[in-house]
Amino acid sequence: MFRMWAKIIKSNHILKDICPEDGSADTRTHKVFHTLNEVCHKFDLATPIWLDINISDFKRYNKTRFTRDSFIEAIDFDYLEIQIIEED
Repeated sequence: MFRMWAKIIKSNHILKDICPEDGSADTRTHKVFHTLNEVCHKFDLATPIWLDINISDFKRYNKTRFTRDSFIEAIDFDYLEIQIIEED
Protein backbone atom coordinates (compact mmCIF):
# COMPACT_ATOMS: atom_id res chain seq x y z
CA MET A 1 0.00 0.00 0.00
CA PHE A 2 1.17 3.50 -0.87
CA ARG A 3 0.27 6.26 1.62
CA MET A 4 1.03 9.96 1.53
CA TRP A 5 0.56 12.47 4.34
CA ALA A 6 -0.41 15.94 3.17
CA LYS A 7 -0.84 18.93 5.42
CA ILE A 8 -1.56 22.62 5.05
CA ILE A 9 0.59 24.73 7.37
CA LYS A 10 0.12 28.33 8.45
CA SER A 11 2.20 29.99 11.18
CA ASN A 12 3.65 26.60 12.20
CA HIS A 13 0.18 25.11 12.80
CA ILE A 14 -1.46 22.32 10.83
CA LEU A 15 -4.73 23.68 9.48
CA LYS A 16 -5.74 20.57 7.55
CA ASP A 17 -4.23 17.18 6.93
CA ILE A 18 -5.15 14.05 5.03
CA CYS A 19 -3.57 10.68 4.42
CA PRO A 20 -4.75 9.26 1.07
CA GLU A 21 -3.86 5.73 -0.04
CA ASP A 22 -3.25 4.19 -3.44
CA GLY A 23 -3.29 0.42 -3.78
CA SER A 24 -3.01 0.35 -7.57
CA ALA A 25 -0.25 -1.38 -9.52
CA ASP A 26 0.89 1.92 -11.08
CA THR A 27 4.44 3.22 -10.87
CA ARG A 28 5.56 5.25 -7.86
CA THR A 29 5.42 8.46 -9.90
CA HIS A 30 1.83 7.83 -10.97
CA LYS A 31 0.88 7.07 -7.37
CA VAL A 32 2.43 10.35 -6.20
CA PHE A 33 0.60 12.39 -8.82
CA HIS A 34 -2.68 10.53 -8.25
CA THR A 35 -2.62 11.06 -4.48
CA LEU A 36 -1.51 14.70 -4.85
CA ASN A 37 -4.47 15.32 -7.17
CA GLU A 38 -6.76 13.69 -4.60
CA VAL A 39 -5.32 15.92 -1.85
CA CYS A 40 -5.81 19.07 -3.93
CA HIS A 41 -9.37 18.05 -4.74
CA LYS A 42 -10.23 17.45 -1.06
CA PHE A 43 -8.57 20.72 0.02
CA ASP A 44 -10.14 22.62 -2.92
CA LEU A 45 -6.74 23.72 -4.26
CA ALA A 46 -5.27 23.98 -7.71
CA THR A 47 -2.58 21.36 -8.32
CA PRO A 48 0.82 22.90 -7.51
CA ILE A 49 3.64 23.20 -10.00
CA TRP A 50 6.68 21.01 -9.32
CA LEU A 51 9.68 23.34 -9.20
CA ASP A 52 13.28 22.08 -9.26
CA ILE A 53 13.57 22.45 -5.49
CA ASN A 54 10.44 20.32 -5.00
CA ILE A 55 11.79 17.58 -7.23
CA SER A 56 15.20 17.47 -5.54
CA ASP A 57 13.70 17.55 -2.02
CA PHE A 58 11.24 14.80 -2.90
CA LYS A 59 13.95 12.58 -4.38
CA ARG A 60 16.21 13.11 -1.38
CA TYR A 61 13.74 13.04 1.54
CA ASN A 62 10.46 11.60 0.16
CA LYS A 63 9.00 14.92 1.29
CA THR A 64 8.54 18.40 -0.15
CA ARG A 65 6.84 21.73 0.53
CA PHE A 66 4.83 23.65 -2.03
CA THR A 67 4.99 27.37 -1.20
CA ARG A 68 3.30 30.34 -2.87
CA ASP A 69 5.70 30.03 -5.82
CA SER A 70 4.22 26.64 -6.73
CA PHE A 71 0.61 27.85 -6.99
CA ILE A 72 -0.88 29.96 -9.74
CA GLU A 73 -3.70 31.19 -7.48
CA ALA A 74 -3.18 33.09 -4.25
CA ILE A 75 -3.12 30.86 -1.17
CA ASP A 76 -4.05 31.74 2.40
CA PHE A 77 -1.52 29.46 4.09
CA ASP A 78 2.28 29.22 4.23
CA TYR A 79 2.78 25.90 2.44
CA LEU A 80 1.40 22.51 1.49
CA GLU A 81 3.70 19.69 2.59
CA ILE A 82 3.52 16.15 1.25
CA GLN A 83 5.42 13.16 2.60
CA ILE A 84 5.46 9.47 1.65
CA ILE A 85 4.79 7.48 4.82
CA GLU A 86 4.35 3.98 3.35
CA GLU A 87 5.38 2.30 0.12
CA ASP A 88 4.96 -1.20 -1.27
